[in-house]
Amino acid sequence: VGGLAHVLLPSQHIGRPRSDQPARAAPAAIAALLKGLLALGAHESRLTARLVGGASMFTTLQPAGTLQMGERNVAAARAVLHRLGLRVIGEAVGGDYGRSVEFDLATGRVRVTSYQRGAVEL
Repeated sequence: VGGLAHVLLPSQHIGRPRSDQPARAAPAAIAALLKGLLALGAHESRLTARLVGGASMFTTLQPAGTLQMGERNVAAARAVLHRLGLRVIGEAVGGDYGRSVEFDLATGRVRVTSYQRGAVEL
């Protein structure tokens, strides 16, 4: 089994509360994903994680030197994964460009592509 979590915020305390999207912040998204994986029969000791994204797409909208939302999301995801004891085995994070992710559940391969940087397999 496997899955993806698309994190929009580093904390549920940022932004307006939305009951229709309870797992848009890193802690809730990762916890929900883990719960779902375990319910489907995953063995926690065999689970690994890969981080993709965290780009600073709108740097011109924030003051210089400010920690961007993408960077905050990556830091929050790393902290949650560490706290849960889940090993991060690959990353394609940061920068100022978007990415697409393909996850092949049969092989476990994660392919990350971007117009600016080409493709990489995690």
